[in-house]
Amino acid sequence: MNVLLIGSGGREHALAWKLAQSSELGAFYAAPGNPGISEHADLVTLDLADHAAVAAFCKAKDIGLVVVGPEAPLVAGFVDDLSAAGIRVFGPSAAAARLEGSKGFTKDLCSLHDIPTARYRRFVSAADARTYVQETGVPVVIKADGLAAGKGVTVAITKDEALKAVDNCFEGDFAGPGSEIVVEEFLEGEEASLFCICDGERALLFGTAQDHKRAFDGDRGPNTGGMGAYSPALCLSEQMVKRVMREIVEPTLAGMKEAGSPFRGVLYAGLMLTEQGPKLIEYNVRFGDPECQVLMMRLASDLLPVLVAAADGDVSGVDLRWSEDRALTVVMAAEGYPGSYRKGTPIRHLPRGGETVRVFQAGTAMSEAGLVASGGRVLNVTARGKTVREAARRAYLAVDAVDWDGGFWRSDIGHRAIMVEEA
Repeated sequence: MNVLLIGSGGREHALAWKLAQSSELGAFYAAPGNPGISEHADLVTLDLADHAAVAAFCKAKDIGLVVVGPEAPLVAGFVDDLSAAGIRVFGPSAAAARLEGSKGFTKDLCSLHDIPTARYRRFVSAADARTYVQETGVPVVIKADGLAAGKGVTVAITKDEALKAVDNCFEGDFAGPGSEIVVEEFLEGEEASLFCICDGERALLFGTAQDHKRAFDGDRGPNTGGMGAYSPALCLSEQMVKRVMREIVEPTLAGMKEAGSPFRGVLYAGLMLTEQGPKLIEYNVRFGDPECQVLMMRLASDLLPVLVAAADGDVSGVDLRWSEDRALTVVMAAEGYPGSYRKGTPIRHLPRGGETVRVFQAGTAMSEAGLVASGGRVLNVTARGKTVREAARRAYLAVDAVDWDGGFWRSDIGHRAIMVEEA
């Protein structure tokens, strides 16, 4: 089967690496891809906003499956238009992608179907939101309604932080036509992520993970798109996973089907494990980044037929196999990220890796001088081990072998899991 992969980041490099191992894979293309992805797929230049042109490419190359990595094309109706052209695509429709594209939509769905989540209010006016914050107090969570590359959420401890976050959503970085925000109750507990492959009716558990959002050691600094992750999430016991599936995931799928927007693709549930039980923080409608990297390292099954089954609307016959190892990834980011950062700094050497260690390229490009950093999150150094500590040791040894002067990284990825594992 010929396959086209959409995307250019570390998530897509991990998907390309795993898809390239499939016994069912024929020709393999990626648009736009990155230098790491080029080791597995032929890179092609396509205008991803021109869905008709992408469909024409797929027909010319006899593409049997299109795999969409990032969220923006999904929200923009990429799957709808390619499906209408008779092309099989793995990913949700635009209507179903509202689970990530609109925080307010998801909160309303939770309210309608009694899905446990934080109490909330939606606002289209900065003045009304500011008044609400003044009345309810802090801590509180401020969320830009739309896509924000993982950076549109502020956990405000002081009123000044909360009011600044409101202004930023309506007048600053996340402002735009029809700006809207969600103001949520602050939840206490441990965060974790659960992934499912969905076919419109059924949800197939696809692993768990915990990521590290803050930029610096000790969970300090600004929120980022993720500075590292490990899998599986030790706080999600088998019993807790069953509860999440029963109370959160299954009602969501039923609600989306009832609304006429059945969900097919990856459903990524961001969870808070509170004293009252698991509560939904948010949904994403694609593989997480950097969670995808650790999931792909642990997946022992062929990925391609799993994605095909979901796209065809029936995952009931899929049997997933997983390595018993832990997996951990360390994000090497450009100095200044998640704010302004330098581009074009040379990456002179990457460790070759092997069966238990991989370096997935995220924000990289080729220049006349060779490989350079081109994004905020640049490399995902990923390793497996029998324990989280062993996976971390292997990952950080590989980090030390990277020759790149323009980056920084956290030195404590997986630290809480290591303490739990060794307690």
